[in-house]
Amino acid sequence: MKNPFDLKGKVALVTGGNGGIGLGMAGALADAGSDVVIWGTNAVKNQSAAESLRSKGVRVGSAVIDVADEAAVVTAFAAAVKEMGRVDAVFANAGIGGKPTRFIESTGKDLKRILDVNTAGTYYTLREACRHMAARAEAGDPGGSLVAIGTVGTESGMSRYQSYASSKGALAPLIRSIVAEHSRHGIRANLIQPGYIETEMTTQWHSNEHVSATIMETIPLKRWGRSDDFGGIAVYLASDASSYHTGNTLVIDGGYLAH
Repeated sequence: MKNPFDLKGKVALVTGGNGGIGLGMAGALADAGSDVVIWGTNAVKNQSAAESLRSKGVRVGSAVIDVADEAAVVTAFAAAVKEMGRVDAVFANAGIGGKPTRFIESTGKDLKRILDVNTAGTYYTLREACRHMAARAEAGDPGGSLVAIGTVGTESGMSRYQSYASSKGALAPLIRSIVAEHSRHGIRANLIQPGYIETEMTTQWHSNEHVSATIMETIPLKRWGRSDDFGGIAVYLASDASSYHTGNTLVIDGGYLAH
């Protein structure tokens, strides 16, 4: 009997895959046998991440992409398919947090940039994936897994990060709408909501002893999440083990929302 978590022969695309949660997912996907394509805005980080992933014995592609650029996403996705032959799973992980700002002092410029990356960038990425997977299904090869990365802040609220929370709040209805339209092609779509994760984006919190201690009081598992905490869920959602799992929100937060 085949191991349902075996990803040999599959190709996964991870945006924001050169660090943090994205690299944690990409590494686990490669360990499970999947070929991987990573997108990121930093060429040096892309190269370092790609070299690390290639050491696992899989094919690795990378591209310097700002997912807020619709034309760039369209071109890069087509290039990934041409290079790898297909894309079976897409993790739309790229995002920015912005600076903490009092709501009454926030600006439209700040809001627009965050929406462009976190909301529109995810939309463009998953749309191109759907185009590819739907066309493949019409040719007799249905299937595919789409995953967006949100935040538990859409449930709990985020003081001074209203723009970020709003940008991620749009992803749940996007995922459900993809499921409504594209399940007939065998395409699955799910949302992951991380809690407090120790990444470059959260350095200002986890590096501050007082702030970190305050946050720990709200997390039952009493530790920050790590990028490798997302490896297992990535492999599961990319694999045949999740073939009947779609339209769902999966929370990875150490019990934060249950507190």
